[in-house]
Amino acid sequence: MKKLKLLLILPLLAWTFFLDAKALTVGTETESVAPFAGEYKLVVEGFDWGPAVNKVVLSLGETVTSADASDFSITATRKSDKGEIPAANASGARSVVYSYVSDANGARVESGDHVTLVLAVSPNQAIGSPIQYFPRLGNVWIDYKLQVTNTKTGKVWDTESGRIMPLVDKFDLTGKYKYNDNLTMAYASYSPDGLQEKAPLIIWLHGGGEGGTDPTIPLLGNRAANYASDEIQMLFGEGAFVLVPQAPTFWMQGPDGMTRGQTNDIYNEGLMALIKDYVASNPKIDASRIYVGGCSNGGYMSLKLILEHPDYFAAGYISALAYSNEFVSDAQIQKIKNVPMWFVHSKDDNTTKSEETVVPLYERLKKAGAKDVIFSYYDHVTDITGFYGGKDYRYPGHWSWIYSHANVARTDFDGSPVLLDGRPVSIMEWMAAQKK
Repeated sequence: MKKLKLLLILPLLAWTFFLDAKALTVGTETESVAPFAGEYKLVVEGFDWGPAVNKVVLSLGETVTSADASDFSITATRKSDKGEIPAANASGARSVVYSYVSDANGARVESGDHVTLVLAVSPNQAIGSPIQYFPRLGNVWIDYKLQVTNTKTGKVWDTESGRIMPLVDKFDLTGKYKYNDNLTMAYASYSPDGLQEKAPLIIWLHGGGEGGTDPTIPLLGNRAANYASDEIQMLFGEGAFVLVPQAPTFWMQGPDGMTRGQTNDIYNEGLMALIKDYVASNPKIDASRIYVGGCSNGGYMSLKLILEHPDYFAAGYISALAYSNEFVSDAQIQKIKNVPMWFVHSKDDNTTKSEETVVPLYERLKKAGAKDVIFSYYDHVTDITGFYGGKDYRYPGHWSWIYSHANVARTDFDGSPVLLDGRPVSIMEWMAAQKK
């Protein structure tokens, strides 16, 4: 009887051993499979406060028809060898607000092998920005990395395969102009497609933090790329050329430090030569409709070019003017009084104080008989989107260029609407109508 029991048990033990061995083999095979290592593309756009990564496009390696935002978690890290990034802004979580199936460039499709995650961005979320401001260096690109995890499957995406910058990608970023042996300036340029007639030229001059040799910085640092947006381009008929030169340092650099107009700067002659060379190289530009504008440092340089070449420009659009009124002579006022100009400034700008710059200059121009000088004067620079508190949210008072880039400046010095042929207009609508 004992022998019989043993004979019955032995096959069962052998079968159990076989199953356990198979399980161990399967487990070993599973462990040997390399973990999923996915690639992603960053989408970088300019906002009123600056640039941010507002989307990430994930390569799946398989076709899907749906995506759930709640399945993903994201951690961002920000590093730079240019300077120290505060610990609070060096790493942190990114919030996913929406997701959809897309192609490799983030365009929505019904089924595809990519998923695009839309990320939350805001003025007070530095973790969202791939650019950092460093004193004495200005705004620079930093080492910006994401780790995206699908919390259901465990898949991880941690390798960047490219970047998409929707408006910046419309520009030619390769421009270089050599003025002399000591001065070469980089510039970005945009040309409208399919022109049947000549088109105007919009020139934008960046602020003090966007100098260098990479024109993506001035395009994104102040959201200047928006001048190539459909919303603004449509105001200029078939469109407008856009030229964004970049100072190697800053526009207000003089031979011995910074100038506010008391001495000559080192760039205006070379910059004017660059502009004329660009116009000559693009015969589709209407030379009677060349507009120059900028903010802060670029506001200084815009006024400087108008002072030096009052017959060249059809209009100026200047925000946060940094040119001191005391260094503009009465003779110069007479020279520029017939140039249409639209100034934008905030009363609480403590960097370029309005009572030292734009207010007395505007009053002198009006007193001299200037008939087409407009001044949008704000109490504060506020959230124009309404997403972050609207008028209750205040940016630094120096950031008045927001109203220009977004084309929302509409009022004159006394608060009344600016009228053109009897109808209210915005700053870009007004500018599109100016012609020498």
